[in-house]
Amino acid sequence: MNINPEFIGAIDKGNRILLLDGVTVSFDGFKALNSLSLAIDYQELRCIIGANGAGKSTMMDVITGKTKPDSGQVIFGKAVDLTELDAPTIAELGIGRKFQKPTVFANNTVFENLELAMQDDKRFFKTLFAKLKSHQKDKIEQTLKLIGLKDFLSVEAGVLSHGQKQWLEIGMLIMQNPKIMLVDEPVAGMTPAEVEKTGEILRELSNDHSVVVVEHDMEFIRSLASKVTVLHEGSVLIEGSMSTIQNDEKVRKVYLGE
Repeated sequence: MNINPEFIGAIDKGNRILLLDGVTVSFDGFKALNSLSLAIDYQELRCIIGANGAGKSTMMDVITGKTKPDSGQVIFGKAVDLTELDAPTIAELGIGRKFQKPTVFANNTVFENLELAMQDDKRFFKTLFAKLKSHQKDKIEQTLKLIGLKDFLSVEAGVLSHGQKQWLEIGMLIMQNPKIMLVDEPVAGMTPAEVEKTGEILRELSNDHSVVVVEHDMEFIRSLASKVTVLHEGSVLIEGSMSTIQNDEKVRKVYLGE
């Protein structure tokens, strides 16, 4: 399906890039999302938290086209309703998702992983015999620097540490030129140093992309110094700074267990 760029519209810093409006998803009578409404701005770093079953994964499934809602709209840019599109089309529009478990090509080098992730013709022989253009090489070099793997470009991905694999997958997402990046629990299983580096990467990415982070690590979320949305029973419970969230009585009762 071809999308007229005019329907996406000019998206500048401070403008809304994504709107979920009254989105409801039911599974066998259980409402995973219950009239969920929230907005993400361009170049915003947003953290989403909530207890298990709050609707975080279902929300991302709806945004990426994996799950179709019972009702509601998901508006990208000015007027593109993502609920009317399939997952490949949504990805082509510039919505990328990184899952909790990194999925890299273990037998390929870091450089090759980034090359394979490019938004080009992925037919096997074209990829195998392709010569990288200068702007493509520049993109890979910039990405390697951002994700801290510049000294590992010739290393097979399978021997990287867990944290490095996470960074590589973020890099692979960058190579697809997404406008929105959905990142699921990026620091799970990382060392403190890797957690700190991941925060640096995500903050840097938000200079050019909208970044939505689903995470359970409260200290990590605080370090990002971003707006936080708390989901509860498929709806937004509260939004605000981390200090606002932690001092809210409703949050302490339903999320922090106080």
